[in-house]
Amino acid sequence: MDPSTTAAPVALIVGAGDATGGAVARRFAQGGYTVCATRRRADQLQPLIERIRAEGGTAHGFASDARKEEAVVALVEQIESTIGPIEVLVFNIGANAPSSILDETASRYFKIWEMACFAGFLNGREVARRMVARPGDGHKGTIIFTGATASLRGSANFAAFAGAKHGLRALAQSMARELGPRGIHVAHLIVDAAIDTAFIRDNFPQRYALKAQGGIVDPEHIAQTYWMLHRQPRDAWTHELDLRPWIEKF
Repeated sequence: MDPSTTAAPVALIVGAGDATGGAVARRFAQGGYTVCATRRRADQLQPLIERIRAEGGTAHGFASDARKEEAVVALVEQIESTIGPIEVLVFNIGANAPSSILDETASRYFKIWEMACFAGFLNGREVARRMVARPGDGHKGTIIFTGATASLRGSANFAAFAGAKHGLRALAQSMARELGPRGIHVAHLIVDAAIDTAFIRDNFPQRYALKAQGGIVDPEHIAQTYWMLHRQPRDAWTHELDLRPWIEKF
């Protein structure tokens, strides 16, 4: 049986971590989508998959190295052939690893680019190939890339991350201009903020203390914005949107 004619549409969340990615996965599941979530290790996905199912949603977890072309091609093929058509791709891999340019190694610089930029290309290309082949001339799907402050400006000790995020932003712009006329909504969402995560709590306690005042962004609120972008009418698509708490300087 062809799942594309019988199954609910799929939201593929690449990089479904404990904060933003997991919240996005849950929001799309609440909206009736079958969620396919990926991380490098499948066991790390279990709490998220179990939570989605407990909330009445449908979810599948996949271990996948988003930097490897063969793995990405196989993942998309598996989902399309056995679960359903991918209507939404959210690429949410971060790779935010600070280092002085004086100490940065070629191998780590390259790995950060692979994770935060090249992997976006691989996943975006494979899903877009499926989307453009859908019949009809309406909205054929949504691809959303997660950006960061580094998408807009490079900071000291973040040369590798900024280079990768600049590249991802350029990829999103190029894809939007090419694929928009073919029915695919490509968006780039810049999270210019500290996010409510264990990393911020443990490493930036003074900033985390501002949580009660709305000084750090809630992953659930970020997820709601992803949902809004996907639900936009075709005559009013947003390509780039930035989010930050009211106290954030920009």
